[in-house]
Amino acid sequence: MKTFDAIIVGAGQAGPSLAGRFAGAGMTVALIERKFVGGTCVNAGCMPTKTLVASARTAHVIRRGADYGIHTNGGLLTDMAAVEKRAATVINNARNSLTTWLTSTDGISLIRGHARFESEKTIRVGDEMLTAPRIFLNVGARPAIPAFPGLSDIEYLTSTSIIHLTALPRHLAIIGGGYIGLEFAQMYRRFGTEVSIIEHGPHLAPREDDDICQAIGDVLSAEGIAIHTNAQDIRLSKRGENIRISTANGNPEVEASHLLIATGRRPNTDDLGLENAGVALDGKGYIVVDDHLSTNVDGIWALGDCNGHGAFTHTSYNDFEIVAANLLDGEDRKLSERIPAYALYIDPPLGRVGMTEKEARAKGRSVSTSTMPMSRVGRAVEKGETQGLMKVVADVETGQILGAAILGVEGDEAIHGFIDAMHARTPYPVLKWAVPIHPTVSELIPTLLGGLKSS
Repeated sequence: MKTFDAIIVGAGQAGPSLAGRFAGAGMTVALIERKFVGGTCVNAGCMPTKTLVASARTAHVIRRGADYGIHTNGGLLTDMAAVEKRAATVINNARNSLTTWLTSTDGISLIRGHARFESEKTIRVGDEMLTAPRIFLNVGARPAIPAFPGLSDIEYLTSTSIIHLTALPRHLAIIGGGYIGLEFAQMYRRFGTEVSIIEHGPHLAPREDDDICQAIGDVLSAEGIAIHTNAQDIRLSKRGENIRISTANGNPEVEASHLLIATGRRPNTDDLGLENAGVALDGKGYIVVDDHLSTNVDGIWALGDCNGHGAFTHTSYNDFEIVAANLLDGEDRKLSERIPAYALYIDPPLGRVGMTEKEARAKGRSVSTSTMPMSRVGRAVEKGETQGLMKVVADVETGQILGAAILGVEGDEAIHGFIDAMHARTPYPVLKWAVPIHPTVSELIPTLLGGLKSS
């Protein structure tokens, strides 16, 4: 039996940072990882996908060269093997850098293997038994694959496997109109693939307000992506070398060379032996945590995607910050203090923070809203990228900003003006008198706030 001051299961975004803080405080830490350090972000999420998005945008800009008075000779060729190699290099560099840091830091033992609880304070990794008074779970999530009829008879891609394609699909069908599916849809369309999206609900990106959903659909449709919504009773079958996707509700049958299933993610909690430690899960398999990220078992915490309180790199890292501040810095940080924010990396991107209008109204808030098209933004006009809109939702009684969305050029950066104001709890009338830099996307924020009206 090997004894440590702390055991961390999973080397995603929260695990290594927490290990570093404990080691820096003179403690011994076992960091257990069964596959690759860096978690989803480094190996199958943010870093490779945004590298691919950058390659796809380059192709898009080249095609639009004539719009800017720039002409190219000959056609455009996507070298998918080179595109994949570039993404692989980004993955390997980040993974190797993190591995080097972990293995060279005094106090951290990086242990490779599958961790499984034997009891509340004991974990087995292969033939080794480890124990510690504090155990932290940062085990992440993986693609969720529904049991569609006919699925077992075909080959399909997930968000993990598609980043390794070295040849361009002729026709990529994507089941799922959420954020992951939309990013891959636009990306592969720009590479030159025919793309169809099959979404069971009435809108793409269904958690957004209807006006944002519609604008997202307009962006993708304008690039030639076929969108099939209200696709119920999805059935799959082979037709020669192709995959046939049929649905109810009058949608046309789609026949594609490749299929990506992008229907959400599920937590990696089903093979940890959590029942041996008595750790509680919710109905979807997420580890139940309190406001300090503690589980129902004393001395066990859950961080990152596996706790169901954010499926993003930044929320996982903030979980680390909360736990480290509380255990090492004598603070009392809470999960409930976090304002949700994220981005959808289609082009133009969507930056989102706080509540949507429909969420605010469902909570019974008295709200005022303001929207403006990106065509009002000088920076967007100058760049020739005027698709999308800005939207803000505020509380009529308190003057607090409840949420905002910027679907437009640099929306993922400009949204931070709202994020910072909401974190500081600055009433929106104060921001109306800010003097932003011209020409930027953010300069329209005071004007947007000036248009707030109750509705």
